[in-house]
Amino acid sequence: MTTCEETDCENEAAVELHVPWADNVLLCTAHARVLAQKDGVVAEPLDDAVDDWS
Repeated sequence: MTTCEETDCENEAAVELHVPWADNVLLCTAHARVLAQKDGVVAEPLDDAVDDWS
């Protein structure tokens, strides 16, 4: 299990965000849904969390 990389979040990571202007990050669904809406960001669900993201 990988933990969300957002500060003070202890949820399980479900998505890897590919961010063109920063390093890629592993985030939980709640944090990823917000950031994935920005232009140029690509969200890739982690293998064990595909059902949580769709």
